[in-house]
Amino acid sequence: MRRICTLSALRHVAVGAVLAVLAGVGTASASGLPPDPSPSKAPVSYSVAGPENAAASGSRPASGSSPSAGTGYKYGGYWRVVTPDVVLRNTVTDPDGGTVNLTFEVWTTDASGKPKDKVKLTDKNPYGVEVSPYVASGKTAQVPVERGRLKPGVTYTFHTNAYDGSLYETEWSPWANFRIEPYLSFPAPQASSTIDPVAQKVIEFTRTDPGPALPTLRKDGTTFKAPTRKRTCGAPDAQGHKLCIELNPPSKTAQTPPRASAPAGLDVDQVDWCFAKPSGKNYMNRTEACLKNIGGGTLIFTDTDPDKPALGTATFSIEQRLKTYPKKADSGSDLAEFDQQVKLVPTHIDPALKGVRMRWNAGTVCTNCATTNIRWADSTDTPIGDAYWKVATDGIYGDRWGTIQTRWSGTGKETIDLGWSITATVDAGGNPATADFGSSGIHAVRELAPRCDDIPTGIKPGCVLPYFSPTYTVDTNLYPAAGAYYWLMQQKMPYHDGSVRWDSLLSYLGPDTTVKNPKTGQPWTKNDSRGVVCPDNWAKHPADASLGTLSCDEYAMATTHESGGFPARNQVTSGDQCAQLFADTMGDGSNFGLWADTRTATNGPSGKEPCGRASIPDRQNSGAFHDFPAPTWRMLDGDTFFVSNPGFEHCTSVHTTCAWRKVG
Repeated sequence: MRRICTLSALRHVAVGAVLAVLAGVGTASASGLPPDPSPSKAPVSYSVAGPENAAASGSRPASGSSPSAGTGYKYGGYWRVVTPDVVLRNTVTDPDGGTVNLTFEVWTTDASGKPKDKVKLTDKNPYGVEVSPYVASGKTAQVPVERGRLKPGVTYTFHTNAYDGSLYETEWSPWANFRIEPYLSFPAPQASSTIDPVAQKVIEFTRTDPGPALPTLRKDGTTFKAPTRKRTCGAPDAQGHKLCIELNPPSKTAQTPPRASAPAGLDVDQVDWCFAKPSGKNYMNRTEACLKNIGGGTLIFTDTDPDKPALGTATFSIEQRLKTYPKKADSGSDLAEFDQQVKLVPTHIDPALKGVRMRWNAGTVCTNCATTNIRWADSTDTPIGDAYWKVATDGIYGDRWGTIQTRWSGTGKETIDLGWSITATVDAGGNPATADFGSSGIHAVRELAPRCDDIPTGIKPGCVLPYFSPTYTVDTNLYPAAGAYYWLMQQKMPYHDGSVRWDSLLSYLGPDTTVKNPKTGQPWTKNDSRGVVCPDNWAKHPADASLGTLSCDEYAMATTHESGGFPARNQVTSGDQCAQLFADTMGDGSNFGLWADTRTATNGPSGKEPCGRASIPDRQNSGAFHDFPAPTWRMLDGDTFFVSNPGFEHCTSVHTTCAWRKVG
């Protein structure tokens, strides 16, 4: 209950307060507070909120039992304040129904979590405590703490005391611990870095159409679909002899170990990194594929009587390569080009077969393609007429490499389906037998189907393997604030867009998009998306001058379908609906943190926002993606990619502050 005090009473209190201050002169503590502060000191002895009128009628007010700090987020037994702008809160009630305020007192803690030293929150009173405005009974009273009074990384505790204008609460509220912690911490940008933002790693992949003779595998290597026909045979010849061929995948227990360096004379290999990869798996990047899971082919030459042993057999190791050229400098042609290659290595030929000839059948489904004849060569790239081996007395046979070139002369873009098989004949007789190696993939996947186009400006036509999703690596040595922001958004966004850890891809907004801006009728651009999330009139969160000029940074980027401004799954009508963040110092002049911007959402990001908007140093904002997309990726609309933030990929949780690590 709030009561009006008499003038004489106010004068009496004022004189008492002055005497109390004078009595402490020369004996004040180092913090500037009255001597011998105690966490159990009776709150009424402060009288900082107003005079106590013990003769007043009515009941005393009471603080709530659950004081809170900062962004309303409790973790590990303390309130985690993810903003340097600390707000302390507690509910308060007055049994008489009047208005009430709260006095807030903050202390540091010792190793056991008990109050240790009182903290001076303000110079407005000799006790260094903050007093809230009056609020209605049952409501929450709160006070902002002047920035700089509290330090990040320190565990504080606070309690409150209620006052209704005449009577004080006789006890303090329960204690509540809190810490000021940014989501992530990082130093100033490094002077140099060895991170290559567009460098790619070769990945393993499984084929969706390996042909009827080989199993279709899942990503984990288990069989999704068993072979339907391992052996195919030609028709018997006039003598009743029949030639069959069957394929067998490489043995899982007898894989070829990778070699440290390429064997001499393998200039013929179109994919130079393929030789070092173990057999039994398939590998690819954005421009090349290495198929080492075809395994072995066995030729079986039989008599008319199926119960008799085979007249002779031959075994071969079979591999394939696929190489695309994304730009003229790679192929030397003004036309888009991709090459296909097969490697055949005899491991045994029975003398009864006399000689073996293999024909590689490479099919191309393309509207605007011209394909060369097969060029056969040995391992030294010396041309050889065809893939033929005469029986050798010493049993040693050379490799045969067959290569064909395909050039595309179309306009726009075209995805080209491929198919492969091998047809074998033997000198001893029989009709040809053919083994089917499958295709570039089922239509829904097309993992080995090259795409050729002339769409990106500034480069000649080229081809890539769009099934491969590249990873753009943010240089977190040079742009740590931007990298911290992107990493946090990947963890907190509902779909974790762009995160390698969550296997969640971003989709590129390409120059060939069919989405139009309904206001202009023109194709949707990154400026259309950015205008929604980062309009020109958005006020950037202020930060220390050491961060330099600030700018609005959005995630997912305006160049993606996942941008909050793009008309798709994450679309918002205003950037205010995105998670709000900002970069600033941590108060020590050398370290920085990523903080919650509480101007729009007082409790900070909830984790349900479909996008992010942050105030980031302009140099880091503009530099983080300056190499995206790489010209060699030939990114078109809808192409998928990941974003990696290596200086923060070791972080495991958003619930504790994770510190940046230097890479390289």
